[in-house]
Amino acid sequence: MVQISTNEFKAGIKIKVDGQPYTIISNEFVKPGKGQSFNRVRIKHLVSARVVDKTFKSGDKADVADVVEMKMRMLYKEAEGVVFMDEISFEQIKIPFEKIGDTAQWLLDDKEYDVVFYEGQPVTVEPPTFIEMVITECSPGVRGDTASGRVLKPAIVESGTTIQVPIFVEQGEKIKIDTRTGEYVSRVS
Repeated sequence: MVQISTNEFKAGIKIKVDGQPYTIISNEFVKPGKGQSFNRVRIKHLVSARVVDKTFKSGDKADVADVVEMKMRMLYKEAEGVVFMDEISFEQIKIPFEKIGDTAQWLLDDKEYDVVFYEGQPVTVEPPTFIEMVITECSPGVRGDTASGRVLKPAIVESGTTIQVPIFVEQGEKIKIDTRTGEYVSRVS
């Protein structure tokens, strides 16, 4: 089994803790004034999506989880789940909405996503860090609202998700969104 040291922990790395697969969300190195230094790691269970805080002593090792990540194209949504296709073998799989979780708000037809397999079964779908979407519904910005700095208004994008955008952004425009936080990044020309 391949192992990784705590000084190599980074967000996105998949590790095994107590025989279960987790992905690292954040890693904080702590050096107290007295005692041994340690890593405070926030990890997310790949199957149940439960987030847990775990402490590792500095220099400890963790097993790398036996996961396979494949780029797959989303074809369409069904009542029970979403159908993805492997671009190389053209094999199609249906992943239930329970396994997709919050990522469902970033799913668009004919876009590529990372599908994570653990022991041959799909466990989660990871969207790209930044995704471009068209605003389908948005109220117009009111003139004079800019005096207080960055003023935001709600907008609905093509996937049906509501996000906060600056008041100068209008309906029909394509914008870039950070899928980790759900925040507006910029306009796309």
